[in-house]
Amino acid sequence: MELKAKLIQLLPLQSGEGKNGPWKKQDIIVETESQYPKKVCISIWGDKIDANKLQIGNQLNISFDIESREFNGRWYTDVKAWKIDTADNSNAKSEKDPGTPEEDVLLPSSENDDLPF
Repeated sequence: MELKAKLIQLLPLQSGEGKNGPWKKQDIIVETESQYPKKVCISIWGDKIDANKLQIGNQLNISFDIESREFNGRWYTDVKAWKIDTADNSNAKSEKDPGTPEEDVLLPSSENDDLPF
């Protein structure tokens, strides 16, 4: 899934030692852009944490997965980001230079065309 949202808060960086070695996790709060904005807490794990992109006020494009699990009869839902880009960078790559005219592509005509026009 993907989400475009504005970063409004960084929660404290968490780290620890697990059976597979050291880990770190950064939770962020983002606000969606819609008529009725929603706030969402998203977790970023390990090497996907990029302090340069995680600046308050940045517009982010976030690719994420949602997972729920049961513990002691209660359900918990995690939103885990697996890719984060700043919206400014992704837009700059996809936009064409407005001063450059687009070329028209002409397809070769076929002599066996049966169309009457």
